[in-house]
Amino acid sequence: MSAKAPKGVRLEHVSKIYQDPKTKKNFYAVSDCCLDIRPGSFITLLGPSGCGKTTTLRMVAGFESPDEGEIYLGDEPINALTPNKRDTAMVFQSYALFPHYNVFDNVAYGLKLRKVPKPEIARRVKDILELVELTGMEQRMTNQLSGGQQQRVALARALVVEPGVLLFDEPLSNLDAKLRVQMRTEIRRIQQKLGITAIYVTHDQSEAMSISDKIILMRKGIIEQMGSPHEIYYHPVNEFVADFIGECNFLPCMVKGSENGVVTASVIGSDVQVESDYPVKAGDMCKIVLRPEAIRIAEKGQIPCKVILSCFMGSYQNYHVMVGDTLVKIADNCPVNKRIFEVGENAFISFEKECAHLLKASK
Repeated sequence: MSAKAPKGVRLEHVSKIYQDPKTKKNFYAVSDCCLDIRPGSFITLLGPSGCGKTTTLRMVAGFESPDEGEIYLGDEPINALTPNKRDTAMVFQSYALFPHYNVFDNVAYGLKLRKVPKPEIARRVKDILELVELTGMEQRMTNQLSGGQQQRVALARALVVEPGVLLFDEPLSNLDAKLRVQMRTEIRRIQQKLGITAIYVTHDQSEAMSISDKIILMRKGIIEQMGSPHEIYYHPVNEFVADFIGECNFLPCMVKGSENGVVTASVIGSDVQVESDYPVKAGDMCKIVLRPEAIRIAEKGQIPCKVILSCFMGSYQNYHVMVGDTLVKIADNCPVNKRIFEVGENAFISFEKECAHLLKASK
């Protein structure tokens, strides 16, 4: 692979409008999307089905045209360019390999279209197959390959044309769980080695967390939050984001006071302290966002609770407890030599203020 500089991608107020086939009414599949993706970064578009993530990716690739706004690749506006004129390459969910071609010819296809000289094709295909660990498979037909090997061929075919931006449309959804984990690690390794800009679409939050520099979480065509996996996990901007990324508890509380970004709040009559990213005042009704692994359960603590489920999971003890009328899930890690609470017992939960996050209660 050559040391070609990666390109950034910029979307300025981009929207895509479709017509609902039943009601015949227009709706925004993507609404006023503004993104600035820096060169060489790995960005994941994440969200439930129908949130607009694939439509956004297809607009960057050129398979869909924006109805509003402009898309830039580097500093070049690309709305008017056909997919083959854009400096992008797509890895599809279905692999889209040619069954009557062997591995070499599948990978070389884009280079032949570009009229690259044969010696250079041979060199570049050899180099890229080495990168995706398929050396020696050049003459194999694609139907003789496993799912993981077919995915590597699809990745090699996209990379060999040396695109400025690499696009992934749910590339691992046809693989089994173990292979998915292996392949996502491989994709991240190759992306980091080449320094290429990558935009990746998935609905799998653990996949997004494990490979991304930044996650763009979408819902109903709108970007709900954009940030690092750490930011989105620990500082979600709303309940949807908190609930979509991992398991989450929401403890209703009332603010009693705030000082230097630390809020004192009351949960069923017990005072706790929580860090807050935005100003709140005494009397505000809020929710404390707590991950199951952030909560301790013991005979003494901050907030009383009643155990309604206690289940040994190996690496952790899984508890469900009631805090007033609120169900709270707890993952008590490494339960060896810890007191195990049984169903029906009363206990207390505690947490560090740095491990909790405050959200204003939705109206």
